[in-house]
Amino acid sequence: MEIRKINNIKPEPVDIVTVKMAGNVTEIRFSKTSVGSPIKKVDKDHGVDIRTGELVEFQHNTSRAGDKASVAQSLKRLRDIINANLKNPDNALWVTLTYAENMQDEKRLYADFHAFWKRFQRQQKRKGQAPALYIACAEPQGRGAWHLHIILLFPDKAPFIPNADMAQLWGHGFTKIKSLKTVDNPGLYLTAYLGDMELIEAAQAGAMSAKIKEVNVTGENGTQHKKAIIKGARLRFYPPGFNIFRTSRGIKRPTIHTMTEEEAQKIVGNTPLTYEKTIQVVDGAGEVQNTISYRTYTKTPAESDPTTTNETANAETSRETN
Repeated sequence: MEIRKINNIKPEPVDIVTVKMAGNVTEIRFSKTSVGSPIKKVDKDHGVDIRTGELVEFQHNTSRAGDKASVAQSLKRLRDIINANLKNPDNALWVTLTYAENMQDEKRLYADFHAFWKRFQRQQKRKGQAPALYIACAEPQGRGAWHLHIILLFPDKAPFIPNADMAQLWGHGFTKIKSLKTVDNPGLYLTAYLGDMELIEAAQAGAMSAKIKEVNVTGENGTQHKKAIIKGARLRFYPPGFNIFRTSRGIKRPTIHTMTEEEAQKIVGNTPLTYEKTIQVVDGAGEVQNTISYRTYTKTPAESDPTTTNETANAETSRETN
């Protein structure tokens, strides 16, 4: 199969589309199937090409990097969950937790996080602060070590937390706290850290490819500069079957609806179109299997419903989400 990007297409008002609503971000997806799949599955290892009768052996991947579709879906689910819960950046903090040592044990990673989370909850209670929710995302480094990115979601304006206090609660190394006030699509912004690598790190880790891209980043002093990255280079460092993210109870999921294009446009109204892409899925014989159009509309936090707040709940028990 091959994925080709083509000129954007527009569905007709009566065409059926899928509308996914995740906080300030609404995605409209239109799919037009051309033909059925030419491969009929026989068992988990084999299929038959119905055009030729030839037996096809399926490839089973041994790493998440080898299964691009699976990894892309995991990151897309994470983006949607972040956007569904982070409607007001004033109510959130982005915290990075690192290890002073070269800690490479993925099981210890989440065990350390849960111990940290209990300490954080106790401190919140002592200070009389309302309970927070979390979305925890694991990031493997090229050298083998792990980082954790935590999005803390509060029911109202996030409290000021000194970085020294956060580092003491973590207890394993350096921590960094950032605001997300200038980010319109936080899900897209934050998940980029989980897939892409800076050019220097990728070169050192032997993860170079032709997918080099320049992006604008904002430094600590607020100034912008360009940075070279390798798209998707980090994906190969996730162990097979590893859960990229976990969340606390009370975290919302996006809502998905099926309707006509005309009805979808009434929902988005004057919300700006911020992203658009149309792709074709082409089989090995060059036949188009499917044409898919994606459009993303993004409200600014000021445009979102001010009555909507994050639900609070007991967040001690986490659940795997992908």
